[in-house]
Amino acid sequence: MSTVGIIANPVSGKDIRRLVAHGSVFDNQEKVRIVRRMLMGLAQVGVRRVVYMPDYYAIVERAGRGCQASVDATAINMHMENSQDDSTRAASLMADGGATCLIVLGGDGTCRAVAKGTTRVPLLPISTGTNNVFPWMVEASIAGLAAGLIATGRVPADEGTYRSSCLEVLFDDVVRDIALVDVAVYRDTFIASRAIWDLEKVSQIFMTRCRPDSIGLSAIGGQLRTILPEQHAGLHLCLGGDHRRVTAAIAPGLFQSVPVKSEVLMQVGEMIAVADSPCVLALDGEREVEVGRGGRVLIRLSESGPQVVDVRRTMDCAQKLGVFVHL
Repeated sequence: MSTVGIIANPVSGKDIRRLVAHGSVFDNQEKVRIVRRMLMGLAQVGVRRVVYMPDYYAIVERAGRGCQASVDATAINMHMENSQDDSTRAASLMADGGATCLIVLGGDGTCRAVAKGTTRVPLLPISTGTNNVFPWMVEASIAGLAAGLIATGRVPADEGTYRSSCLEVLFDDVVRDIALVDVAVYRDTFIASRAIWDLEKVSQIFMTRCRPDSIGLSAIGGQLRTILPEQHAGLHLCLGGDHRRVTAAIAPGLFQSVPVKSEVLMQVGEMIAVADSPCVLALDGEREVEVGRGGRVLIRLSESGPQVVDVRRTMDCAQKLGVFVHL
């Protein structure tokens, strides 16, 4: 029996950028409605078992109430710390328990936490965060169908998914952490509020993807080049100087003009040093890692990121296979 894991972050879409920018608050009742529609989609393609990460709002339990989908939903047995580590542990437990697809409700930070738990299981990320570059903006009913098609094998994983790249943070040649979208070098000595919305102290940005219609720090690179999520390439920007400036939406409704000194394309395996110390590294938009004075830190582009369900490709494949055509 195919098993789908659901990790719904109850605090995504509520960070400080709601105050310093103009983002809307994504409330948990809307997440309940999203999960309910997802369960209906999963049941439609034959998924009968769901495991989920428990949370204080009981998102999945509430979604199941009054839902006509014949899906058995069970909370995984885990100790909750009400931190991003919960998502990491939940993903690892679901992978070890035989889940064949994971659905994640959150933003870039939640997806990063899940990827730290496992990259073995195909991941379908649904956007409910602030700066959403990694997860999909997709109707939950269709997301449920796509996740179920991959989970049950009715659409082969090599047809409906792609392997994402990631950025590895190396301290003395040992991987300390990862980012899925971008790493920003912030010239400061403490983490304080985690989100970045002021770029005056940012000296470098590394990114795995960028598009001109994106938002967040990768939108800066997106005004210079396009790197698609399935491409295993990266971009490194050094900020500063007075040669040129790039205007980008770094948060909802928040635009900044950023001086860009240089840009360098990164290839898989390539490592570039963090030029400042002490500093703080922001991973996927949130300050996470402190670097002490004189610390030797490298950023490496890796092709070992999570396997991501591409909703459009999966549904295209289902059409060609006639999955939903009945004679």
